Amino acid sequence: MKVFGHRMSTCTRKVLTTLAEKGHEAELVTVDLMKGEHKHPEHVTRQPFGKIPALEDHNFWLYEARAIISYLDEKLPGARLTPEDIHDRAHMNQWLSVEYSYFSPAAMKIVQELLFSKFAGRTADMEVVKVARESVGNTLDIANKHLEKHHYFGNRHFSLADISWMPYVGYLVAAEQGDLITSRPGVNAWWERVSSRPSWKKVTG
Repeated sequence: MKVFGHRMSTCTRKVLTTLAEKGHEAELVTVDLMKGEHKHPEHVTRQPFGKIPALEDHNFWLYEARAIISYLDEKLPGARLTPEDIHDRAHMNQWLSVEYSYFSPAAMKIVQELLFSKFAGRTADMEVVKVARESVGNTLDIANKHLEKHHYFGNRHFSLADISWMPYVGYLVAAEQGDLITSRPGVNAWWERVSSRPSWKKVTG
């Protein structure tokens, strides 16, 4: 099994965290984003949109991180990351959708301005950061209500939804925007729980 991606990529981290939770090792084939390797014809045959990651599993190919982590959870032995209870599973899927639709797009605008702009040699646009912080804050307010009542986005179960949120929260903290997390008790307690997991420590080094 091979994962074509980059260790610093949020979506690659979702896949690597899932693998670690399942106790499975896969070969990480680094796709150098700074060199534009994700746009090279060889990689586009794996991922036609020129993104990362892509998965190869014995001549079976799959792209899109959320599809990959669902596949890995079903295929590999180990603790299930998809709740069996229909209500817990429904909440997991709900929060996967919230992450995709509302949280990660705004969170990545902050990360791109405050972290990635340094690599590009440009000054951060703080107006973009301000607007994105408001959007992220609104989403986290809603998440906080859930996490004040439940340990995880899958209610009682650490799940694929938690894994999908973790890379973006981690980068917000790295971008010195941790107050977005610590100012919300439910979200902060959740982050302390999930970021202390051995899988996350393995993936983030």
